[in-house]
Amino acid sequence: MSQGQGGLRLPVALPKVNRLKHRLDFSAVFRQGIRRQSPHLTLRALQQKPKTAESAKIPPRIGISVSQKVSKLATQRNRIKRQLRAAFRQLLPRLKSDWLLVVVVKPKATECDYQHFLQELEQLLADAEVINGH
Repeated sequence: MSQGQGGLRLPVALPKVNRLKHRLDFSAVFRQGIRRQSPHLTLRALQQKPKTAESAKIPPRIGISVSQKVSKLATQRNRIKRQLRAAFRQLLPRLKSDWLLVVVVKPKATECDYQHFLQELEQLLADAEVINGH
């Protein structure tokens, strides 16, 4: 958690239900999902089919990939991941359920700030029709 205004603690991570954690899920998204690209990010998205009627609303799950090609410095890679998680937290209420999402960061992303990531991410999600209303 990080310090917010007035000493309030703000969450750094995505909620557990919204995290893409397993290698098989990442592999499925890369194998079967759609791809949308922007100058600094690549979005991979796969819509899941609910297995039963009870699990009709599966929350969207998100993974972020920042390789060493982006930066040799772990501090820079971690900064990018923190900014992307913050952008996703802001967009989370608008995301459709049943989607697996992986964002792959391109090497040019080291020059971006939070606002730029938020704009690019929102555009990619709209292009992939993952945001409600698109």
